Amino acid sequence: MKYAEMMAQLVGGAGFVAALDQSGGSTPAALQAFGIGADRYSGEDEMFALIHGLRVRIMKAPCIDGRRVLGVILFERTMDAQIDTVPVPEFLWRRGIVSFVKIDQGLEKDTGGVQLMKPMPDLESLLSRARSRAVFGTKMRSVINVASHQGIGDVVRQQFELANHVLDQRLVPIIEPEVNIASATRQECESILLAELSNALDGQAYGRRVVLKLSLPVSDGLYAPLVAHPSCARVLALSGGLSQDAACAALERNRGMIASFSRALLQDLRAHMQDQEFNDVLGRAVERIYRASTVKRLADR
Repeated sequence: MKYAEMMAQLVGGAGFVAALDQSGGSTPAALQAFGIGADRYSGEDEMFALIHGLRVRIMKAPCIDGRRVLGVILFERTMDAQIDTVPVPEFLWRRGIVSFVKIDQGLEKDTGGVQLMKPMPDLESLLSRARSRAVFGTKMRSVINVASHQGIGDVVRQQFELANHVLDQRLVPIIEPEVNIASATRQECESILLAELSNALDGQAYGRRVVLKLSLPVSDGLYAPLVAHPSCARVLALSGGLSQDAACAALERNRGMIASFSRALLQDLRAHMQDQEFNDVLGRAVERIYRASTVKRLADR
């Protein structure tokens, strides 16, 4: 029953998915954005303890509940941790929020204009732990830098092979083939990606639904066919380095897409803030991103 309730929350709920899954390589920059420089910690353990403390502070904020936030993407260490003696995924579900865990181990070097995912030697252990902790799904990221039919096809094939393995483990995969918004061939990248994703979704067996997490497109409404596809449970939008203002403005113009922001959600938070200020700033961001995810602007005619 819990799985059915979680799927209903993801597919039918009004809101967005928060991304709190910064890993080793991106954690120093994430801490810096919170106002915590490298001089404040020594070594990986202290670094992760600081980012975990901030994540807990975010997840405990009053505005983080299932009325606005449908899901949260977690880093592996966060999934394994507790909040007030309650496992993090269970803490979130008590608030009506489903959990996803980041499973990719980073990116390979750019080859043919794309960056595929690195091997995942401990994947089976991670998926087993995720199931045991009542995590709903997974997330894995690739990057597209150049409009290469071969490269983008390779990205989509790798993503769907892994996604189908995740589905076999009774978890719901978020597929994230991020198009670099700084790419000189961004619009062409997006057109090729749309075709590749459509073909891959067409090839899915009945009932094997995935979630897509995509860069906000240059052409508003480009991904509408994916939103409507029966093999796609939801289409999420990543902010990709855009500010909250820019990301929300673009999201409002794309019907059916909901946010899965990280930096654009957390950009105004600082570690030194007192709880009231911290919660107020986060609450305003949550409300704004919720509205951009649920209230869409009519296209200009």
